[in-house]
Amino acid sequence: MKIEHNRKQTLLKVLGYVKRYWWFLLFSLLLCVLIVAATLYVPILTGQVIDLLPAAFQVNFDGILPLLLQIGVLIGFTAVAQWLMGLCNNRMTYATVRDIRRDAFRHIQRLPLSYLDSHPTGDLVSRIITDVDQFADGLLMGFTQLFSGVLTILGTLGFMYSVNWIIATAVVVITPLSLVVASFIAKRTYDMFALQSKTRGEQTALIDEMLTGQKVVRAFGMEDTVQERFDEINGRLQNASRRAIFFSSLTNPATRFVNSLVYACVGVAGALVCILGGPAVLTVGQLSAFLSYANQYTKPFNEISGVVTELQAALACAGRVFDMMEQPAETKSEDQIKLSQPSGAVELSDVSFSYVPERKLIQHLSLTVKPGQRVAIAGPTGCGKTTLINLLMRFYDVNDGKITLDGHCITDITRESLREGYGMVLQETWLKSGTIRENITMGKPDATDEEIIAAAKATHAHSFIRRLPKGYDTIITEDGGSLSQGEKQLLCITRVMLCLPPMLILDEATSSIDTRTEQHIQRAFETLMTGRTSFIVAHRLSTIQNANTILVMKDGNVIEQGSHDELLAQGGFYANLYNSQFAH
Repeated sequence: MKIEHNRKQTLLKVLGYVKRYWWFLLFSLLLCVLIVAATLYVPILTGQVIDLLPAAFQVNFDGILPLLLQIGVLIGFTAVAQWLMGLCNNRMTYATVRDIRRDAFRHIQRLPLSYLDSHPTGDLVSRIITDVDQFADGLLMGFTQLFSGVLTILGTLGFMYSVNWIIATAVVVITPLSLVVASFIAKRTYDMFALQSKTRGEQTALIDEMLTGQKVVRAFGMEDTVQERFDEINGRLQNASRRAIFFSSLTNPATRFVNSLVYACVGVAGALVCILGGPAVLTVGQLSAFLSYANQYTKPFNEISGVVTELQAALACAGRVFDMMEQPAETKSEDQIKLSQPSGAVELSDVSFSYVPERKLIQHLSLTVKPGQRVAIAGPTGCGKTTLINLLMRFYDVNDGKITLDGHCITDITRESLREGYGMVLQETWLKSGTIRENITMGKPDATDEEIIAAAKATHAHSFIRRLPKGYDTIITEDGGSLSQGEKQLLCITRVMLCLPPMLILDEATSSIDTRTEQHIQRAFETLMTGRTSFIVAHRLSTIQNANTILVMKDGNVIEQGSHDELLAQGGFYANLYNSQFAH
């Protein structure tokens, strides 16, 4: 019952997108009516031509030629109308697909990081690319064949009853068997196509993961293990695809068998009526038209059964996309405050947070940071350093307690203005495909060349950029291309240097920089941090000795707090950590 409900909800959502292009739909329906009418009128003309052939060498050419001319005009009109209907259906389908893909991508931008962190990137990519493409194929087939099929069925019924109601009734009674067969198969293929889409997304996620980490895979000799995982998923995808395609492919031959049976019955019954005569007598031409109608009447059942199968796959794919789009986005409130230039006064009051309830991380943390103060956060791996940064930026919301900025609870501040107040440099570099200039100006697109060069010189990135083939106009890919890890991180630091935000977050910002360059960067950071509230996360304690306050975290709690000299004098956890790094 749950799957049926989801399918109906998905169909309603699809129709909601389609109705935006109702004029294409209306024009397509009008053309469809004209095409069906012309197609159904041709057998009548053909039957009249046959009746003008009473015997050998007795052809009424004067009557036949106008009929043939009419048939030719109708066929030409049908061809042009079908071409126009195809244009309308294509435009409507791919406009709908464009809107769904745009809204899905836009929704990803608003999803909380907790959802993105808990779902493989490859699976999300598969939903937006592969699933939407498959949905487009099913939707296009539906528009192309479903409307014309239904109208053809209704039209042929009318014509058949006008010719001979007895045989027409026999056709109507037998033909629905094909719909019963198609419906029986379609209901069972929806689950199979849903499993196929899910497994395909799992496979895409693995491929994305392995290609991204290929160096690590090879470094640890994990090729065979990864290949085994891929083969296992690929095998499940093969089985799911084979089952879905096999059962869906039963629809067409099953309905064709029923329709052939109908055609045979009409032929035999019509021949007997022509031979025996009676009150419902048929001419040979009428029988020919009737057989054409019987064939046209049953043919849409084959097409509709195929459409139904394709729609099952399309709805299964669309359901995965809409499932992601229904995930709650980051909330906004009309009365939230928009801070333009925060002073940088940050306070954490009894903050508790955990990613999963059963594993506690930060518990009852309180901290007061004054404007312009430099706060360093040190401690062993997994103690909550980066988590604290995520809370300050509202990538995650606290479970208990509150965080304030300039006296305002950060939940009362718009996320946009909160994050605009921070300049952030992470340990993991992130670049986009484009020029060096475009990567540097990401946070300030209207920056002048003088500002860009000044920021690059301040971070000592100007020298290596100048040596690139096209300097600041050199195009790089998202992985940085030929740039070293240190050069990529220099670009990220330059990006923040250009914006000069009122607050800074440096999360292992110099982890990929060599010692000599790090000294230059530290001097640049000294200039950048002057008068700005700064949070510095570092494993190398040599980089945080000049901080006003050092927070030493362990198991989510601040166990020591003070300046570098004060903490060394205490001889506690920080002193042991520092001495272990610099012991000779």
